Amino acid sequence: MKLAPALALIGIAIAAAAPAVAGASRAHYDVDYHVQFLPRDGVAAVTITTRPHDARATRMRLRMDPSRYSQVSGDGRVMHSGDRVTWEPPEQGGALHYRYKIDRKRRGGGYDAKIGPHWAIVRGDDLVPAAAVVATAGADSRARLRFTLPDGWTNVDTPYRRARNGRDFIVIDPKHRFDRPAGWLIAGEVGTRREWIGGCELSVAGPKGESVRRNDVVAFANLTLPQFARAFGALPPKLLVVSAGDPMWRGGLSGPRSLFLHAGRPLVSENGTSSLVHELFHAITRIRGGDDDDWIAEGLAEYYAIELPRRAGLLSASRFDKALAWMQRFSKGVTRLRVRHATSQTTARAVLLLRELDREISSHRGGEAGLDDVVRALIPIREVSLGDLRAAAKRAIGAPSKVLESPLLAEPDRPRATP
Repeated sequence: MKLAPALALIGIAIAAAAPAVAGASRAHYDVDYHVQFLPRDGVAAVTITTRPHDARATRMRLRMDPSRYSQVSGDGRVMHSGDRVTWEPPEQGGALHYRYKIDRKRRGGGYDAKIGPHWAIVRGDDLVPAAAVVATAGADSRARLRFTLPDGWTNVDTPYRRARNGRDFIVIDPKHRFDRPAGWLIAGEVGTRREWIGGCELSVAGPKGESVRRNDVVAFANLTLPQFARAFGALPPKLLVVSAGDPMWRGGLSGPRSLFLHAGRPLVSENGTSSLVHELFHAITRIRGGDDDDWIAEGLAEYYAIELPRRAGLLSASRFDKALAWMQRFSKGVTRLRVRHATSQTTARAVLLLRELDREISSHRGGEAGLDDVVRALIPIREVSLGDLRAAAKRAIGAPSKVLESPLLAEPDRPRATP
């Protein structure tokens, strides 16, 4: 973990970035991100500024789709090649400027990013695209994110805590030397409810005047977030829940330490699952499935979407059993889980398999271990394969899992190569 603060909200991946050593003081360079929302133009004007300290960034390579990113210019050398932009700032530092088109409609309807006269919802990962950064060997970044809001816009929130000046946001990505700000953000005429839960700052934000149930979400989280901490360890320093009504997409979408949930989604669905807890699982654990193993991440999120509310007393034992029975009926036709993208039926069948795995572990360990132990082992891996799941289960059980030898987990069919 770096001792220095870093600030912000963006989406950058650094090549060959090793975690900083805990307690070590490293050379660093400064990176500032400035975002100005321009509702009339439907864009955000973004500036990335880098300044050397006792180290410097020498090159950034960014993937910038010309249909989304425009007016790219900057100090030093800015080179364009298709959707790739390479920026080499001057030795004394400099700035890169561009505009990002915010509105984005999902297939099937509804927006997962939107800007209008009164508010904007977008992911920081999109405001600044994925990039590879070349910097002084062994150096860390210190980054800040600041916003300029239109007249009448009174609030902005991100998945990161504010700096002492009250304006900027600080981000620390302990896995990379170049801090990668990412996740949902909301700005504008926005109402917010905050609560401190187990050392985590929970922020629930949505446009004023819309039927966003901020207090309901806070109350639900007051009971479920402690269960997350007991199951998987310390909560993130901050979690942001963004909510809005139409024309936003009518579902839930997670990001690092943040999530979007449509204002019309119930906290507990008729089938007993909770979209809020499902997306919180993704936001907190960051577990995702590898190739053909999307069922692992989605199945775990859906399993804990009923299991953690049960532990919190929000779902009775009988209601929990009814939820599992519904999943049994719903997934009746599923014969294999290893597919590239898990459908809702695949996810339901995965829940049943994971429930069996939890029981298998518990029976071998006399109730002293369970699926929670497997999840804790998977969190550091992030992109999880069936092999990772089997290895974690074997450690928890003390022997290979019989449940994970199910025919449901047969190798996926591969199309034959054309001669």
